[in-house]
Amino acid sequence: MFVIEDLYKTFHVGGQAGVKAIDGISLNVETGKLLTLLGPSGCGKTTTLRCLAGLERPDRGRIVINGRVVFDSEQGIFVPPSERALGMVFQSYAIWPHMTVFENVAFPLRVARDRKYSAAEIKQEVVRVLEMVQLGGYENRASTRLSGGQQQRLAFARGLVRNPNLLLLDEPLSNLDAKLREQMRVELKRLQRTLGVTTVYVTHDQSEALALSDVIAVFSAGRIIQRGSPQEIYRRPRSQFVADFVGSANFFHGTIAKRSDDTATVDTPHGMILCSFVESVQAGQTVMVTARPEDLTISEKHPGDGLNVFAGKIAHRVFLGEVTDYFVDLGEGREIRVRAAPDVELGIGRAVHVAIRPEQCVGLAS
Repeated sequence: MFVIEDLYKTFHVGGQAGVKAIDGISLNVETGKLLTLLGPSGCGKTTTLRCLAGLERPDRGRIVINGRVVFDSEQGIFVPPSERALGMVFQSYAIWPHMTVFENVAFPLRVARDRKYSAAEIKQEVVRVLEMVQLGGYENRASTRLSGGQQQRLAFARGLVRNPNLLLLDEPLSNLDAKLREQMRVELKRLQRTLGVTTVYVTHDQSEALALSDVIAVFSAGRIIQRGSPQEIYRRPRSQFVADFVGSANFFHGTIAKRSDDTATVDTPHGMILCSFVESVQAGQTVMVTARPEDLTISEKHPGDGLNVFAGKIAHRVFLGEVTDYFVDLGEGREIRVRAAPDVELGIGRAVHVAIRPEQCVGLAS
């Protein structure tokens, strides 16, 4: 549906050295998929979205949407936002407070430059998308009399009313409370799959990215660090940044003691770890091993195998309802997190053993 090639964007503030918001990224997504741009504040994900929309003009690169070149720095092409056949939903919703629900959704049709819509067509399209987002019957209500979740649905309806080639969502759920945000994730995913509209979603919330996406692109300092399915990003991170940013992770530093094909034994200060590696490594090389808290098991008894087992004491624990997080002190100021079922009952100060299955830990070259 769209292709970004070698895109750059630098912002200059007060005559100072420029800040590279986008530093040579290339990106694409298949038609009908939901792509999430994930990363911390200031990493370049929103700037990338705004370049796609035509709200920012890149310094260099090329953007193609639905087979049409909308930006090309070498050929001097820049298609304005109104001609890109896009729908966009902003973080702030941008709902017109003086308009009814109907008029908010009808606005893109009334100002369309590529064709003129009749009153009957406008009514038909507005009613269609309001029903789609479960706001049927709210046409005459003042937009200010909607709840936060209803306003978000209204913003989605306005973004969809012209059947866009591409739907751009800039942190659209960040203003909602936690429970409503979770509900809206489900509704948004259902709506996106039902319509089959190609969607680019910007967020810093890794749980949103994992729940909604077909593909995730993890950003850092204007670059794409890793791109893949939610399962690939979570289970096979290719850097410490990705492992740490997407979910919780434990890290163990060590050196390669022995390697075989795509696995290696790592000598760490707290014991030997057998794990798989996504990159080629050699004996004696300094590396890092990462493991998710839910992939570790905790018990008072030693599991019997010397590899991938650590001895420690429970420093503290946090009850989270469906799980309990145990923080285990391995000594020398090293603490790891283990996520266990709520029926596991272990007291503070209790001596325990923590085990990791080799297939559930990933080695990373330092």
